[in-house]
Amino acid sequence: MPVKVLAFAGSPRRFGNSETLLDWTLASMAEEPDVSIEKVPLTEADINPCRGCNACEKLNKCVQRDGMDAWHDKIIEADCIVLSSPIFCMGLCSQVKALVDRAQVFRSRKYVLKLPIVPPERKGKRLGVFLATAGQTWPHVFDAAVPSVKCFYHVIEIRDADISYLMVNGVDEKGAIETHPTARTDAGKLGKSVIAELKKRLAEGTPS
Repeated sequence: MPVKVLAFAGSPRRFGNSETLLDWTLASMAEEPDVSIEKVPLTEADINPCRGCNACEKLNKCVQRDGMDAWHDKIIEADCIVLSSPIFCMGLCSQVKALVDRAQVFRSRKYVLKLPIVPPERKGKRLGVFLATAGQTWPHVFDAAVPSVKCFYHVIEIRDADISYLMVNGVDEKGAIETHPTARTDAGKLGKSVIAELKKRLAEGTPS
């Protein structure tokens, strides 16, 4: 069964450390048969910030007409959503945060309107991957980003237990990740393990 991967490259700077980490992960996924990958640079995705109007609680859709119209449906259709971001000021960069905030429409659908996000047969079959890079070497540098990431995946019906993380600190200058001792290998292993798990779930049915 084909596996659909939708990947968002979040950095405002193209082809930097976080996007390189993303590309390594996607390359390993692409080596597996029957895997379809769409990579979306958020700098080109035309996603406006959330207005906080809460109209989606009544309309079941956002009042804004922008690039999110297309990505909304693709987020629902994908088996795996990969999100990459550099850490800016201890959190997600603004391009990624805009995507996360625009997922408010899914929150409204799920908790206010009591409508399904995905069909019942697809629950438990979707996986999320969060990739991040940071220049600082502080052990807590990723701590503020993770709750937002979990919120994003939760409202699109991907459970906490079904999110994988690869977060690399100490890579500040552009290209610094190229000399990191484990990042490339870790990204390759992660990509392959995620696809293997997805194929298992799609073949065997929803886990308990």
